[in-house]
Amino acid sequence: MYSFIKPFIFDLDPEVAHDLAIQSLKFNFVPEYFFSVQDEEMLQNNVFGQQFSNPIGLAAGFDKNAEVYNSLFKFGFGFVEVGTITPQIQLGNPKPRIFRLEEDKALINRLGFNNQGMDTIKQRIKKNPPNNVLGINIGPNKNTKDKITDFLKCYTSFYDLANYITINISSPNTENLRDFHNQELLQELIVQIKKIKLNKQVPLAIKLSPDTEESSYDKILKVLLDNKIEVVILTNTTDQNRTQLMSKNKIEKGGLSGLPLRDISSKMIRDFYKLSKGKFKIIGVGGIDSGESAFEKISYGASLVQLYTSMVYQGPNIVKKIKEELIQILRKEKIDNISKAIGINS
Repeated sequence: MYSFIKPFIFDLDPEVAHDLAIQSLKFNFVPEYFFSVQDEEMLQNNVFGQQFSNPIGLAAGFDKNAEVYNSLFKFGFGFVEVGTITPQIQLGNPKPRIFRLEEDKALINRLGFNNQGMDTIKQRIKKNPPNNVLGINIGPNKNTKDKITDFLKCYTSFYDLANYITINISSPNTENLRDFHNQELLQELIVQIKKIKLNKQVPLAIKLSPDTEESSYDKILKVLLDNKIEVVILTNTTDQNRTQLMSKNKIEKGGLSGLPLRDISSKMIRDFYKLSKGKFKIIGVGGIDSGESAFEKISYGASLVQLYTSMVYQGPNIVKKIKEELIQILRKEKIDNISKAIGINS
């Protein structure tokens, strides 16, 4: 089905195509049975206190305003992450700001945290309780004078609606956001969040950049481990690594996602898993387009994985495809549950 309509979709501007997808998903007419998989219990796992039907999630950036997550669950995702959400409404950067790199199976975006703001989105989620595990990705407004305060506002607003909250310190499209990879700034941010007294504890995920210098891994890990961070997401998009790309759009500024990110993120997963000795859970992101690429990240130490760009190129049936391929790999390796594959090749 998707192969039939893909040429028409790809004739459209990428952001127009995305907006049409969101509008169509609002009707919630997704035939759930079409995406079901036999023996999916092999993919079930309990991670940071949450039960996941399978480890395949949708990364933040698709459902920015938390409008269609329940429709997306019907595609077979084990979890969906919405956002990035900021305290105030934000229009984002000037258009065009999404570019397809078809030859490279990649995208470049410089959206700039465009979203409807935390108050509107909070009310939407309250009116539409999620049918599965929901992550909420938060960040600061572009022109804020105090990024930490923005993080605190969003965290306080969403803690009781999320199964986990992601602190996005790694988008390349918000000026100085990656400064939080500095040990002292990261420590200050996490300490301020942990100080908040709430009536519910929600797992905290820190989303890191693939462009992080290896020399800084030990300092970042010390902060994460000292503050008992439950989850690390590896990785966000990269604003580097363009030399091997073939598409003419490689010159566009922004974050690169998709297949070119696969090896970079996989190496970082392996490194962080080994250095941390598995003391926090890892969500692996970057270039996942098959059961093999998902299993690679899991075997390197990821407990869960996320995709986005590959769905643009292969359509929503990619979730079913990856799950079926993962089950085949587990059987071949004589592993009866996906949890037993975590870190086996680290």
